[in-house]
Amino acid sequence: MVREEYTTATEGARLERPEDQYFYKIGIYGWRKRCLYLFVLLLLVILVVNLALTIWILKVMWFFPTGMGHLLVTKDGLRLEGESEFLFPLYVREIRSRMDSSLLLQSTQNVTVNARNSEGEVTGRLKVGPQMVEVQNQQFQINSKDGKPLFTADEKEVAVGTGRLRVTGPEGALFEHSAETPLVQADPFQELRLESPTRSLSMNAPRGVHIKARAGNIEALSQMDIRLGSSDGMLVLDTETVRLPKLTQGTGDPAGISQGLYEICACPDGKLYLSVAAVGTTCQENSHVCL
Repeated sequence: MVREEYTTATEGARLERPEDQYFYKIGIYGWRKRCLYLFVLLLLVILVVNLALTIWILKVMWFFPTGMGHLLVTKDGLRLEGESEFLFPLYVREIRSRMDSSLLLQSTQNVTVNARNSEGEVTGRLKVGPQMVEVQNQQFQINSKDGKPLFTADEKEVAVGTGRLRVTGPEGALFEHSAETPLVQADPFQELRLESPTRSLSMNAPRGVHIKARAGNIEALSQMDIRLGSSDGMLVLDTETVRLPKLTQGTGDPAGISQGLYEICACPDGKLYLSVAAVGTTCQENSHVCL
């Protein structure tokens, strides 16, 4: 501590000032002062460098009051211009493109779109891969502009809602099981072929089967049998000429052959054969053909 002494003296007396035994200098001097100034100067340099780096980052990253670079913040959400790459999952409610451009999603592996419920379980999935497009859902449906279903597929059936289903492949359409349709029609000036290479081909309808060729012939070829039948009604061949060139001919009176007239006979099993025409029927005489 600094001790202060007060001395009283008369006028004219000469007093000697005692030597200060305890004297302290106030302030920082010497090497401490130089270090402090150096530290303050270093802080000032760091502050200037940080400010310069901040300004440079803002300029490089294109930071603006309304967004950053091509990413703009609007009242409707975020607007992103140009191409963008997302390295982690993106969670949004809606993604749409501008009015004058299309929306492009691309990946080097595949593009997968999942729909989840409130518990996080996947309820629908669309996967576009390099070799296959896979849709996983309870029902797949394609609608027209006015909301009319064009194609619907589920576990039970596949329905085509258009007025006409066109198959343009050169090999036609392949059905492993039955096909139900009110009309099968070929394009104009093209032939229509219904073919079964290894099995039988049958056409059934509750109110009749109509086969019509307006500008060509109708051919029915089979390795085994061709059957035309009606469960309740009759079979009508309405044409000017009916030709059966390979019917079996029964033996009969040679005199009848010179006339060149024959009659068609039918066996109990439906087999047809020719018999020489006479005044009366000769089918009984040639009934051995049915054996």
